[in-house]
Amino acid sequence: MQLRPHQEQALQAMADNDLGQVIVPTGGGKTMCMIHDVIREFSENGWKTMVVVAPRILLAEQLSHEFMEVIYEEFTEKMVSTMHVHSGKIKGVFSSTNPLEIQGFVESCQGRKIIFTTYHSLHRIQESGVNVDTIYFDEAHNSVQKNFFPATDYFSQYAHRCYFFTATPKHSKTVYKAGMNNTNVYGRVICQIPAPTLVRAGYILPPKVEVYKSRILKKDELVADKDCEQMINAIDNIRKDKVLICAKSTKQIIGLISRTKFVDELAWRGYSWMMITSKTGAIIDGEKVTREEFFDVLNAYGKDVTKRFVVLHHSILSEGINVNGLEAVLFMRNMDYIGISQTIGRVIRKGAEDKVFGLVCVPVYSNVGISTAKKVEAVVDTIFNQGQAATTVITR
Repeated sequence: MQLRPHQEQALQAMADNDLGQVIVPTGGGKTMCMIHDVIREFSENGWKTMVVVAPRILLAEQLSHEFMEVIYEEFTEKMVSTMHVHSGKIKGVFSSTNPLEIQGFVESCQGRKIIFTTYHSLHRIQESGVNVDTIYFDEAHNSVQKNFFPATDYFSQYAHRCYFFTATPKHSKTVYKAGMNNTNVYGRVICQIPAPTLVRAGYILPPKVEVYKSRILKKDELVADKDCEQMINAIDNIRKDKVLICAKSTKQIIGLISRTKFVDELAWRGYSWMMITSKTGAIIDGEKVTREEFFDVLNAYGKDVTKRFVVLHHSILSEGINVNGLEAVLFMRNMDYIGISQTIGRVIRKGAEDKVFGLVCVPVYSNVGISTAKKVEAVVDTIFNQGQAATTVITR
């Protein structure tokens, strides 16, 4: 696959630096930068161990698929060994969190090796004592968390090459908490791509924010009924076929589905519905499915120009997960700047030819939703008008 100019820029920065941060807006194709760096390193020396770190098992699986699809165009399956280090099980791929088994994998496999892991399980690779040539931290703002930082610090020191990829850096003003402004661990920013550059080049779309006022909840009115009315009104107003809804909680989603006419209202309008949470698992039109089936159907629906659907979640789809075709996001809850930026990134990817922006909708009733609307507008201004990253700062 031909790299875009900004991806070539990032790849060159990695060639020139063994440690550093690569700041690329959501939808900017940072995964391809990592993949092509792996291919370059494997081509120069076949005896290397690479590690890719993701926030969730789901994203580790997605990255594995994306990496190997491209890498197998350059090398046969026998030339590259893969392993997953997390609690998930991947069909046909060796997976373990046992440090001795990780060590055994690296020592027994000849030549090129790639390990896909999560921030939760990265310390297992550290405990195995294996030599890591290059490590890529995806959604690297997660690495500053208290439980994840020790392993991050370790590999920053002992991996030969170490890169931190994110659209939303997390800094710290206190010595008591980790931040990506700690250049001893994270290095300096070796490449930063402004979002307006990608919009002008036609690689991503600009977001369009719509804030609308909803009526105030009546004294004896059920909250679930009010939520249903809000969401259906929003869907009618935005007039988009493929909508992501960020719910306040799993409880809110269950209430909508089980206690209101939300599903019937969607069906009357020709929409399928999907939901995915850590508590309920994945459901499509009332039928429980595996996560793999859920994402296969979700992406198929996204590519189908005739299909109308609404997908509800609390947080699983906010970060890193690639979903085809989403046209609009409806914020029903508040988020931090990172969550808002990552969520907006779900709807600014290129889609159908008539898609010219990603719609970001925030309903407001009384004081509820006002803070969310202000945050969303601030994030959009920072990223798409000023061309800066949506950096979060830890102050205490």
